[in-house]
Amino acid sequence: MNALIIQLDPAERVAIDTEADSLHHYFEKVCLIQLSFHGHDYLIDPLSKIDLSNFLDVLSTKSLIIHGADYDLRMLRTSFGFRPQCEVFDTMLAAQMLGYEQFGLAALIQRYLDTTVTKQGQKSDWSLRPLSPMQLDYAYTDTRFLETIANRMGAELDTVGRCEWHRETCKAMVISTERDTQRDPDDAWRIKHIGQLTRQQLAFLRELWHWRDQEARQADRPPFKILNNQHLFALTTLAGSQTDQPLTNDAQLPRHINGRRLELLKAAIQKAAALPEHEWPQQKKRIKSKHADPNDVQDIDALRDACSKIAKELGITASVLAPRAAIKSIICAGAKTMEEIMAHGPLLRWQATLLEPAVTRIILAREQREKSQNVVTAAPMPSSPPPAIDVTEP
Repeated sequence: MNALIIQLDPAERVAIDTEADSLHHYFEKVCLIQLSFHGHDYLIDPLSKIDLSNFLDVLSTKSLIIHGADYDLRMLRTSFGFRPQCEVFDTMLAAQMLGYEQFGLAALIQRYLDTTVTKQGQKSDWSLRPLSPMQLDYAYTDTRFLETIANRMGAELDTVGRCEWHRETCKAMVISTERDTQRDPDDAWRIKHIGQLTRQQLAFLRELWHWRDQEARQADRPPFKILNNQHLFALTTLAGSQTDQPLTNDAQLPRHINGRRLELLKAAIQKAAALPEHEWPQQKKRIKSKHADPNDVQDIDALRDACSKIAKELGITASVLAPRAAIKSIICAGAKTMEEIMAHGPLLRWQATLLEPAVTRIILAREQREKSQNVVTAAPMPSSPPPAIDVTEP
């Protein structure tokens, strides 16, 4: 390790990637770190019990090149507390800034180096040792070409005047990896597409989800390898339709759900069946927007159209310029200034700068509409004619 640190110390830029075992284990961890710098490639095995602290300290002082850095930086932080101190150049984000339709690493290697690489081995279990020749070749490929690609992409970004876009986007991405997305643990069991379930069915789903999670933890396997969501949903529906009957072969359970695991599954179903109605989970009500009036709908559509037009002129996708949710938030908040657009989107400065003229135009038109409506509403009603006076001679 000391020899690598000595070689790493004078390097200014380092290409890095990681391999983890989230597809095979409940408690995911970094299983391999790949580095490329000064024309050489290195593999570091964190599972070999070597002390990585000094190495990571030195690495943190280097400018890093990573493809799809979000996941790698999150894993390095949770596994080792690693945080980069210098700039990160994300080649995937650069590809999006340049408007590439295909921005996977294999596509970029093909584009810039006219070299075809295989992704075989990507989903293998990186926690197993020894690593196969196929895995080693795949691992080296993930960083070997990154510096060449980053240099050429950097030149292209500079040509089209988007270096600052990319720099700002990468900086925001790095900041976002400093924290984990928090989710209410009481609602963690609410998987997708359960809006049509009854409250009693939700009670079964909740118990089955907790049974699956406990089994996954105990076996150190991803929950989907115990029972995937589709099967979990089907089992919920089946159990809810026969609450007074034992689990039957209709459930078509995987072979590994037997013995103790099967008995615990049955116990979870029985527990849900025995719950009184007042203990059934409440159905989540869809929160309606406070600003769902016709003016908002009209202005949201107008800003989406403007965003699409700007993105098309730039040769990038509209979602890179501004996600749909950001557009809605900006209009509903009545954002006018650059700071308000950035805050309510939330958007980065380069995105807000491009959208500001359209936002200003749309908000101004809205104010004029509202002003016209108020004038019409406030106009005085014509008074009733005075009573007629009889002027005829008596």
